[in-house]
Amino acid sequence: MPTYRAPVKDMTFLLHDVLQIDRYSNLPGFAEATPDTVTAILDEAAKFCEGVLQPLNQSGDAEGCTRHDDGSVTTPQGFKAAYDRYVELGFGGLTQDPDYGGQGLPHVLGFAFEEMMISANMAFAMYPGLTAGAIACLSATGSDAQKRAYVPKMVEGTWTGTMNLTEPHCGTDLGMIRTKAEPQDDGSYKISGQKIYISAGEHDLSENIIHLVLAKLPDAPEGTRGISLFVVPKFILDEAGEPGERNAVSCGSIEHKMGIHGNATCVLNYDGAKGWLVGEPHKGLKAMFIMMNAARLGVGLQGIALSEVAYQNAADYARDRIQGRSLSGAKDPDAKADPIIVHPDVRRMLMDARAFNEGARAVALWGGLLVDLAEKAQSEEERQEADDLISLLTPVIKGVFTDRGFECATQAQQVFGGAGYIREYGMEQFVRDARIAMIYEGTNGVQALDLVGRKLAKDNGRAVRAYFKLVEDFCAEHQDDAEMAEFTAPLRAALGDLQACTMWLMQNAMKAPDNAGAASTPYMHLMGLVVMGHMWAKMAKVALTRLDEGSGDMAFHENKLITARYFAKHMLPETGGLRAKVEAGADPVMALAADAF
Repeated sequence: MPTYRAPVKDMTFLLHDVLQIDRYSNLPGFAEATPDTVTAILDEAAKFCEGVLQPLNQSGDAEGCTRHDDGSVTTPQGFKAAYDRYVELGFGGLTQDPDYGGQGLPHVLGFAFEEMMISANMAFAMYPGLTAGAIACLSATGSDAQKRAYVPKMVEGTWTGTMNLTEPHCGTDLGMIRTKAEPQDDGSYKISGQKIYISAGEHDLSENIIHLVLAKLPDAPEGTRGISLFVVPKFILDEAGEPGERNAVSCGSIEHKMGIHGNATCVLNYDGAKGWLVGEPHKGLKAMFIMMNAARLGVGLQGIALSEVAYQNAADYARDRIQGRSLSGAKDPDAKADPIIVHPDVRRMLMDARAFNEGARAVALWGGLLVDLAEKAQSEEERQEADDLISLLTPVIKGVFTDRGFECATQAQQVFGGAGYIREYGMEQFVRDARIAMIYEGTNGVQALDLVGRKLAKDNGRAVRAYFKLVEDFCAEHQDDAEMAEFTAPLRAALGDLQACTMWLMQNAMKAPDNAGAASTPYMHLMGLVVMGHMWAKMAKVALTRLDEGSGDMAFHENKLITARYFAKHMLPETGGLRAKVEAGADPVMALAADAF
């Protein structure tokens, strides 16, 4: 039976010692995020995730969701009570606008809680996760009337939300959608079409489900420029603003998936459903990208979260499972064999996961802080820089962290040997659940193309130049610190590889676009290593300072340094191989004729 322990100590270390969120106490929401408040919230969140959500993860996977003949869907046993508890505790409003009933706390704190939820029960976490994205979209682009009608109940958690993009014939290429929106005399629209792969599309957790749907008006131009966004509630609101008449949207089926069985992934049929335009006509994709970008950051957290819980269980197993003797001599001579954690290759798999988890968590929480600063920083210059950086990092967080997270979950399964392939140990579920994160919200190949094709060149490379300067300034600040040399020297080398590849793309991508396509994934992973290396160096500096002061948990800081050294020596050097792949260009990738495959 798998277990989960929320990494509260690591999260508080990052929030208070590394990111130093108390520096922003002059900004909205941060004044309330005192160390005591943050610790209390994380402790309460840990209790909820460990005690309520995690025990439902394996049973929810086995039971799955059930579609009934009337099109209704019930979630696995225990999910409804867990969701009611989630609402009762007010977690849905943690970071939401107080004007709509939220607590207004920083997004960076919400990111920490979201990671916990996903580790404990990813399928469950997707229900409130999608609602948060829908709230963000409506808050940014909806009319005042729409915000008043829908957002407070969604913040409260009594209503949930979804995003409806994909259709049977189009996934990434949304310009091909066929769902239609016909104007009605009362100002509403009649929505007709079919959407597929709609996570949380129908369920029994909330009183209403607010669907955000992409569709085309009768006069829409071709392609993505003709897409509009509509809000389509499951139950049309009555004059009092409460759920009334059932709308003409129904669940035709639920997908039979590899993983996340506890989340209802639906085919939704819109048969003249009543909807209302959100924002301007033909500007729907831009509006939906607000939700999609929020979702991509959330999916990046899924990669970290599943790697974390898989790692924890693998480490526990490796300490207990005895098999073979240590290569350097028996560690437990009185036993028939040593625990497998003595074997270097088992250590390699565990250290790969640990170094990734802690480095990626630092990047993700920094990303959450950047979201806060992009909204709330005092100066326009600070807001712009934060927005530039989080826009640059979003495809990296989504793409690299889900690729690496799946790899680490698989390696954690490998630690179990044959037992990892057996359902009762829970490892195969972590692997199955992690696999979808590399696919939805834009496949990781699409994330890499977004990074190379859009984000690098945007505003004449302003974002990537700003990030290079951050790392260069950090290395320069510590260039005379002998204790930091083992972290800054590899970081400088890795940054050099990233800068060289960026220059190579500038010189070779425009004249041969396939060069950008072939280089995009290795470039994205190269940037991911540099970003994690940067955060590992920052964590190492804090740990060294605390050890020099003799303050805090000495063992925690010693272990942080050991893991930082592992990342610097075993993982960061991968940038050299990735650079070679980038600079090889498209020819080796594209040379084989299509009919030869």
